[in-house]
Amino acid sequence: MDPSHVALIDISWPNSAFEKYVCDEDVKFGVRIDEFAKLIKRSDKKDNIEISITEDKLLLVTIGKNKKYKMRLIESSATDTPLPKITYNAKVVVTSTEFDKILGDIQVVSEYLSITASASKAEFSGRGDSGEAVITLEKGMPEMPEIEVKEDSTATYSLDYLNSIVKAVGAVAGTVVCEYSTKMPLRLEFKVANVGRIHFYLAPRVES
Repeated sequence: MDPSHVALIDISWPNSAFEKYVCDEDVKFGVRIDEFAKLIKRSDKKDNIEISITEDKLLLVTIGKNKKYKMRLIESSATDTPLPKITYNAKVVVTSTEFDKILGDIQVVSEYLSITASASKAEFSGRGDSGEAVITLEKGMPEMPEIEVKEDSTATYSLDYLNSIVKAVGAVAGTVVCEYSTKMPLRLEFKVANVGRIHFYLAPRVES
């Protein structure tokens, strides 16, 4: 979860997705994402990356054949963040390419994206000082292969957060599954290369 408690990411990666995976018992640990990301960025595309925990409770990151880094772990209690338990009334599946375009189109006029879904269509809109924009996807369009709506739903979310996650993982996922309810958190699901999945939760913007 980010420091402002607006966004939360949950990643599930099966052991079959790794070239080598050894874990004799359940292990729970935490790392500082910004520091961990800096280490991973020191790798080349051809490098193997090995992650292990040392006997003195440090994270050992081995990159390629000649780079080794050690990181201090965060107390596991600091990482105990429960996942939101929400009943979603709307599910909209959009191709990742189209979703990225929608975010760019709305960002021209607004800092926030509003999603309105009904049984037959989904509308993505934004409004700002310079004007407003609306993108409509009708049921059956190839850009939106699936839409399921139990109850007409509308909610608004930060484009900064949405752009960050879509730029990071959208390219490796064929579709983006958007699930939400009126004025409730949004859950985006990305299935990566048919081996893992990422859930991204984002709190709604609540206007006073």
